[in-house]
Amino acid sequence: MYLKTLQLRQFRNYIDQRVEFNAAKTILVGNNAQGKSNLLEAVELLATLRSHRMARDRDLVREGEPIAQINAILERQNGDSDLSLTLRRNGRRSIALNGEFVRRQMDFLGVLNAVEFSSLDLELVRGGPEGRRNWLDTLLIQLEPVYAYILQQYNQVLRQRNAYLKKNQESPLSTQNSELALWDAQLATTGTRVIRRRDRAIQRLAPIANTWHTNISGSTEVLQIKYTPSIPLEQNHPEEVQQAFLVKIQQRIAAELHQGTTLVGPHRDEIELTINQTPARQYGSQGQQRTLVLALKLAELQLIEEVVKEPPLLLLDDVLAELDPSRQNQLLDAIQDRFQTLITTTHLGSFDSQWLKSSQILFVKAGEISPG
Repeated sequence: MYLKTLQLRQFRNYIDQRVEFNAAKTILVGNNAQGKSNLLEAVELLATLRSHRMARDRDLVREGEPIAQINAILERQNGDSDLSLTLRRNGRRSIALNGEFVRRQMDFLGVLNAVEFSSLDLELVRGGPEGRRNWLDTLLIQLEPVYAYILQQYNQVLRQRNAYLKKNQESPLSTQNSELALWDAQLATTGTRVIRRRDRAIQRLAPIANTWHTNISGSTEVLQIKYTPSIPLEQNHPEEVQQAFLVKIQQRIAAELHQGTTLVGPHRDEIELTINQTPARQYGSQGQQRTLVLALKLAELQLIEEVVKEPPLLLLDDVLAELDPSRQNQLLDAIQDRFQTLITTTHLGSFDSQWLKSSQILFVKAGEISPG
């Protein structure tokens, strides 16, 4: 797949900017806070309808403006697609594909696929489990767009069950009625769908990531990625997982009522990253942690390509400066011209001369983009 054009209107610090991409690699050069990352974020939004930088649409709309728009033309093997995302400061976003309004997110997702690698991704290793869950969910949305709907269903049931627990926090356990049993059943049903898909994705991703990690680390370290849900997952059959879910809820119900929140389910799951059987966040240097994240990102690229049968876009947000020359070369060798790549940087000093010759170079200053 190849992103031909991108147009940003009132998005972040852009007023009205159109970019035409004419090379497999585009390097966006500029000082910090000029809008380089904003452009990558716009592509990420078209791919996943999520931003890893901002939770609220209002923060994506330019100050003082009511709406922002992101438009793109994407070339794929089966023809061109015209994608459009409208973000409103005080209302719901809307999406369109080839000029037609799209009601369901999952009919828009999967048209553009992209993997973003930024310095924030080091938190995958060092940060808490929520970041790892979000990373896995974002990957799953691209592998299987219906997952966005499944996750939305689960989160809706979770919010309603939490509201019920909070409301009945002081009530004795014996007075709990059939309403709670209803929420339990719905939580187990929707949660099982999330758990099984996450488990399946990790089983596919883990061996690919381990191979990349072995290559980058020179066969000195073994990476293991393991999905550990809060439900025991001896079997992957939906009825058995659901039953295990309900049993676990029964075991924790007193604690849940006491705390007024749901303690069992995919929102509590962990993705364990270990190197040589030691938790990665406790292991070694920042360099080793960067190797792990680089292996994860290359594995994401490979897995998406295997599933969708076309190479996704790669978005590298100021990450080359974070990698030493050896890891930079591993990354650049893996990309070559196979993946269309958008790279942000503050200077061109870290690039090989061959790369500079074969790349489109654009300069970004105060939300305006000019050719190099």
